[in-house]
Amino acid sequence: MPNIFDVSTPAKRFRLVAYWEALTWAALLVAMFFKWVLGFEEAVRIPGMVHGVAGFLVFIVVALITAVQLKWDLKVTALALLSSVPPFGTVVFEIWAARTGRLAELSTGTAGDRSATTV
Repeated sequence: MPNIFDVSTPAKRFRLVAYWEALTWAALLVAMFFKWVLGFEEAVRIPGMVHGVAGFLVFIVVALITAVQLKWDLKVTALALLSSVPPFGTVVFEIWAARTGRLAELSTGTAGDRSATTV
């Protein structure tokens, strides 16, 4: 079983932050349920801040750094950044990037698969 807390490479850091961003999205969605359905107005205060700062902003910075380090083209970089908008989009992007050879040692595809895969 791979150690998810191993951040020794750019791809491993990206994976950790992508999953962390999705986890903070989940917490925010639960908090939104408490606010809008159950009427607890303050429910989103802390999860919203954690998602905004520790989830979204950190993901954006790590995605840009990873794009430079792994030499992603503009299209892949834009997809990575856009994946932070919908809930759990970062996980979907991470899985796609690993399958298409864009996450270095975490990738499951071969170099030939990368050139044949369209975005």
